[in-house]
Amino acid sequence: MSERAAPFYCPYCGDEDLRPNEEGHGAWECGACNRAFRLKFLGLLARGVQRTDTGGDRI
Repeated sequence: MSERAAPFYCPYCGDEDLRPNEEGHGAWECGACNRAFRLKFLGLLARGVQRTDTGGDRI
């Protein structure tokens, strides 16, 4: 099983000073705004990917 990708920036302040938090998997802390947060994958949406292209004429 592969590991999940790390977040690139804090969802609260936008800074990139992130480190894993002691709370466990998916928990991160921001050194800039001193906040801790957890990321969690909820699952795939039942509707899937919808295409807006109708296949009409293209120029």
